[in-house]
Formats: sequence, C-alpha cells, structure tokens
Amino acid sequence: MQLPYELILGWRYTRAGRSTRRNGFISFISGVSMLGIALGVAALIIVLSVMNGFQREVRDRMLSVVSHIEIFAPAGAALADVAQTLREVRSNPRVLGAAPFIATQALLARGEDMKGTVVRGIDPALEPGVTDFATELKNAALTRLVAGEFGVVLGGELARAMGVRLGDRVTLVAPSGQVTPAGVVPRLKQVTVVGTFDSGHYEYDAGLVLMHMDDAARVFRLDGPTGVRVKLKDLQQAREVGAELARSLTGEVVVRDWTRQNRTWFAAVQVEKRMMFIILTLIVAVAAFNLVSTLVMTVTDKRSDIAILRTLGASPASIMGIFVVQGAMVGVIGTLAGLALGLGVAFNIDVIVPALEQLFHASFLPKDIYLISRMPSDPQQADIVPVAIISLVLAFLATLYPSWRASQVNPAEALRYE
Repeated sequence: MQLPYELILGWRYTRAGRSTRRNGFISFISGVSMLGIALGVAALIIVLSVMNGFQREVRDRMLSVVSHIEIFAPAGAALADVAQTLREVRSNPRVLGAAPFIATQALLARGEDMKGTVVRGIDPALEPGVTDFATELKNAALTRLVAGEFGVVLGGELARAMGVRLGDRVTLVAPSGQVTPAGVVPRLKQVTVVGTFDSGHYEYDAGLVLMHMDDAARVFRLDGPTGVRVKLKDLQQAREVGAELARSLTGEVVVRDWTRQNRTWFAAVQVEKRMMFIILTLIVAVAAFNLVSTLVMTVTDKRSDIAILRTLGASPASIMGIFVVQGAMVGVIGTLAGLALGLGVAFNIDVIVPALEQLFHASFLPKDIYLISRMPSDPQQADIVPVAIISLVLAFLATLYPSWRASQVNPAEALRYE
C-alpha cells in the first residue's frame, strides 16, 4: 500500500541525519523536546500513581476501623427495633455482614490524666464481620470483653499516652450525669483494660475505646444499640447501597456511608491531586512547545525543499501536513517513551525505592515519623489515559504555527538565491 508522501517526508525529517552542523543542531533540539515530553509524562504518571497509593493506604486503614455503612437513630437515641433492622439489612444481596453497636463520647481518666474518647459498645461475636481490625482481635482482646465485667480495649496510642497496661483500671466518665441538689454530678465507672489495638490510623488509635455493648448500655443508660454497622462485598458501592437502605428500612433512621463520614479528607486529597496534575502538565506543555522552535528552524532549513515541492504541484495543505507529521511523530514517540518509563517505575516502585534508600543510606519515609513507611503506588487507567491524550494534543497544537508558516513559503522567493 502506497503511503501518502506527506507522511513519508514528515518521518524522514523527524529522523534526519546530522550531515551538517545546522541539521545536527535541529536534531539535538528535536531530541530534547522528545525527552522533555517523555520525562513530563513519566513524572505525571509516577506522582499520580503514588498519590493514589497513599490514598488507598489511608482509606484501607480507615476502613479497618470504620464500617462501610452506619445506620443509626437520630439524636443518638437507641434504635426502635434492632432485630428488624438487622434482618432488613442482611436481606440486601450486596451486604456481607451487619452488627449492632453503641457509639457515644466520654472522658477516660487515670489519676489526674484525662482524655476525651469515643466509646464504641460492640458485640464481640459479630464485630469481626464488619471491621477488619476486629478480625485480628477476635481470638485475643475481643474474647476478654465479657458482659458484666466492664472491660475495655484501648487504642494503642491512647494506652501509651495514659501510661496504662493490661489489667490496669481506669475511670470512664459519662457525659450525662445525675441531677442532685448540689447540681449535676457526672457518672463514673471503673473499667479494666483487657487489651489494646493498633489499626494504623492515628485518629482511632488515639481516641477509640471498645467495650461490650451491654456494659456500654448500662454505663450510658441506653435502652439498646444506637445503630447498626454494615460491611459490603464491594466498598465502592457504599453510596449506592446506602441510598437503597435509606429507602427500604422501616422506622426513622439515618444512613451514612464511609465516603460521607470522611468527606473533608477525601475532598482535600482530590484537590491536591488536581493541583499536582495541573502543575506537572505545565512541564509537558513546556516540552511540547519546544517543538515550535524545532519546527521553525526546520522550516527555515527546508525552504528550498518546500519551494521545489510547491513547483511540483504540492498544495499548501500538503506542505502543512508534512510538518504536522514531523511534530506529531516527536510527540507520539515522546509520549510512548514517557508512558513506558512512568508505568515501569509506578509498577516497580516497591523495588526501586528500597534500592535507592540502600544506595544513599537514607529513609524517605521513616517509621518513627510516618504511619506509612513504604512508598505505595496505584496506577489507574483514569489517570494514565488523560495524561497521554493531553500530551499528544499539546504536541499537535505546537505544530500548527510552524506548519502554517511552511505552507506560506513563496517558491519564487525561496529559490531566488539557490
């Protein structure tokens, strides 16, 4: 099949040799533009993949403590019919598990040290079905949460901050007290520390207290569970399933999924990711628009060739097409090279980063400072495809002006001194 001559000439100009000093300089500038596009595309893919990785790590650690969906009664009251709510929730085919709970705030005191905490009353038998970290505690601390013994399991950071160990007794201060002639007296209850947990999420490790649901109901004077925690087969369907449950559940309940519980954090991550995308796209834009200078010099160098083609019958559109092909080839090769480099690093960052740390005797994410001590990466098609398209579009736009200049060359003027 005979290829269009515009494509053949454009490709020939792209890989032009260095027979003269001028041709060599043009080839060098073209190579720099190609390298700049490749590095810009690779940097975009690597940075976005690492940001996706960090977001996934934090999300997974968060969801190891937080259930996918929470159903609770308004104003912190007890659910009217917990058994019916559990039956209706479990009837949904996309629900993997459900467990009742009590959630309230309290103070935890030991001597003069006092910390604000979130107390979660759970059923030790059902809790492992809705949270991952409870599965790890199932055969350890959770078995020691026995109704009537008022044992508690503290987050590791909270236990260390208060200096308590297994078997120590601490005082739980309920927010609503008893009304006496002397005023409101807070309710105090001595509880025993029967275990600790470390979920990897500082907010919960430093402020969450687990106790048996029956004990929590007695301490906080509740008639029963205040809500139901739900685990789904696919956490990405939480918003959709939550809307279904809100329509189907009987009684007055509030349904909240994990995306709404941490909306501010996820919104902040998306803003940061969007800004990094814009900033790094400027690198690709600078490299792409280097093609303008490359093609302008090529057009100046090939004026006689352009004039000869015009005298042989080539139209201005064909001349323009030749240089569009040349610039587009640089953009395509640079983009493909950047994709290969970026994906190669993104998929192997768990090998590359430790090798660099060993080479430079440094730690990029020290364990004593950061909760995540390894560099995560999660390349996603939704990020990679737009990067490639934007790179190609910018390269194409950079070819338009020099190509138009080439199409306007006057053959008589170009050949006058030849």
